[in-house]
Amino acid sequence: MKPALSFQEGPKPLSWQQFPHGDYLRSDIERKMDQWLPRMFGYHMLKLGNLSGEINTSVSTIKHQVCVAEPGPYTGVVADIDELPFYEHSVDACILSHCLEYHSDPHHILREAHRTLIPGGYIVITGFNPFSLCGLAQMLPFSGQKLPWTGRFFTPARVKDWLNLLGFEIVSDERFIYSSLARGNRLSRFEFWRSFAKQYLKPMGSVYMLVARKRVAPLTPIKPKWHARPQFAPVKGAGLRQTSKQHFKRCDEKNNN
Repeated sequence: MKPALSFQEGPKPLSWQQFPHGDYLRSDIERKMDQWLPRMFGYHMLKLGNLSGEINTSVSTIKHQVCVAEPGPYTGVVADIDELPFYEHSVDACILSHCLEYHSDPHHILREAHRTLIPGGYIVITGFNPFSLCGLAQMLPFSGQKLPWTGRFFTPARVKDWLNLLGFEIVSDERFIYSSLARGNRLSRFEFWRSFAKQYLKPMGSVYMLVARKRVAPLTPIKPKWHARPQFAPVKGAGLRQTSKQHFKRCDEKNNN
């Protein structure tokens, strides 16, 4: 398994239009998120990355939504998503749509999201599944320098391990879009395959969505064990008398000498 940390970054997508079938991809992700966004309550939502900023989250009850990304039409705060300029425990929900694949240190991005989320806050992550038609297309020669295959695809199981180590509870794990997403392919041509894979090959969806919740174990103060005061245990009376007799005997021997 290759390490997650990498110092070789490929081109980052700044819009869904840069992906093959980007509009279809974004609308399907929005459809899946709409099932979870109304369940998230609070005051502040963060969208990390330009792609997350374009996701329509109007069904959410959280009205204050800020996109942290590079300069763009949806960017609210210009900053690095692995160095968030926010206090700890100040955000109620966090959206990361296809951003772990295109950054050098995905671990640190998740740690920053965990730091800013309140206890009980939600994180929603979408990404490309390497064990899918889209993931297999990454091995073809034409995909060397083309989006979305310039990124580093992580398996959903690996991302879930990262979340578990940070203390998240996995609430949902879904796979969808059963297509290679290659540019020029008409999605309607593979309607039979898509319906077959959706029913019998669910783990092979080209896109995964993870929903997790931050859990913080409460600190229970451990009271010190109170030990009973040790009782004074004098030597038995017989022993005292014997000791006293020996003492007086020594004293008499000294006086006689």
